[in-house]
Amino acid sequence: MDFGLQPQKQIFSVTQITQYISELLTQSFPSVIVEGEISNWKPSSAGHIYFTLKDANSQISAVLFKGSAYKLNFRPKDGDKVRCTGSISVYAPRGSYQIIVSGMELSGQGNILQMIEERKKKLAQEGLFENERKKPLPRIIKTLGVVTSPTGAAIKDIINVTRKRNKTVDIIVFPAIVQGAEAAATIVKMIEIANFYKLCDVLIVGRGGGSIEDLLPFSEESVVRAIAASDIPVISAVGHDYDWAISDLAADVRAATPSQAAEFANTELTEIQQNISECKNLLYTSIVQKVNNTRLMIKSFNPQSLELRFRQIEEPILNRFATAKEKLGTNLLEKIRDYRNRITNCKTVLENASPSVIFSRGYSMVKDEKGNIIRDSSQVKINDKIIITPFKGTIIADVKETKEK
Repeated sequence: MDFGLQPQKQIFSVTQITQYISELLTQSFPSVIVEGEISNWKPSSAGHIYFTLKDANSQISAVLFKGSAYKLNFRPKDGDKVRCTGSISVYAPRGSYQIIVSGMELSGQGNILQMIEERKKKLAQEGLFENERKKPLPRIIKTLGVVTSPTGAAIKDIINVTRKRNKTVDIIVFPAIVQGAEAAATIVKMIEIANFYKLCDVLIVGRGGGSIEDLLPFSEESVVRAIAASDIPVISAVGHDYDWAISDLAADVRAATPSQAAEFANTELTEIQQNISECKNLLYTSIVQKVNNTRLMIKSFNPQSLELRFRQIEEPILNRFATAKEKLGTNLLEKIRDYRNRITNCKTVLENASPSVIFSRGYSMVKDEKGNIIRDSSQVKINDKIIITPFKGTIIADVKETKEK
């Protein structure tokens, strides 16, 4: 359709005019950023959201389709000042123009999100979000600690859910400021107190919903580090389903809401009682079976059978003992005979080496007057006295002559 200059008398249909305006708006505003206050926020059953953006003097209809709504990291509500990115179009059936929103953030949120993202990257590089650091929640707890505002809706939800699931659990509220400049310091202090005195089994750290500025304390570096350093398992419960904070990443468990955090922390009393009952039944059954088995074993025992069984055990032992005794005696006799033979041989050698035995064969020992044994004829001179000792008696003689061999 040619929408150039038209003759003055050309008549347009409503549809033609609407299409013409639609094309003009689409071409003129392919992408815009509009800032305003949300009004008449109305989610549809299909997941699309219809609302109005307004300021002091004007308003514009807006639609946020399901796919784009799913990507939001917060939950918009009437009265929020937001910055919407999208395109201008015309809704032909009503002849009204609107903005089709593809992205939305709270006014001023861009800088905050950038700061949070940079902080998240820094802490992630230090390993504060690693799964290996996360502690499992105990199945049964006696005391639940909650770091939050003592007057907020979050603590009421946590108390209500805890009382419904397990009324025996004690709750300690660690009162903290959860919004504003002083919030981070009080949250850290309460976490440290709970850990220093070991006051609870599980610690919930969180608050109810709010704007990204309201939730900012739970993304402060000091709070994230305190949660990561906690010896007590921590459940982070900041805001509602769409809300989030860096503390969610550092905590051992992240809950979408404070109520869900209370559910995670508390096992239902009926479930605990049922488990105890099952364990009791298993233990009783096991004991009964062991008792019955023992009774059956005892029944088979009587004096005769006991003696027979004893003999069956004793006889092999006695046989082994008798065999060992016999073998030991044999070995001892062999050793004794061996040593006797060795002693006899030694005695014979010693006796054969005795001088008296040698002398009895006709040998004699010759000494000079000084008692020196003479082994060579050159040791004496003619007329020297010598003493001869034969097998029996002693002979004293004078040397008359010496000869060399």
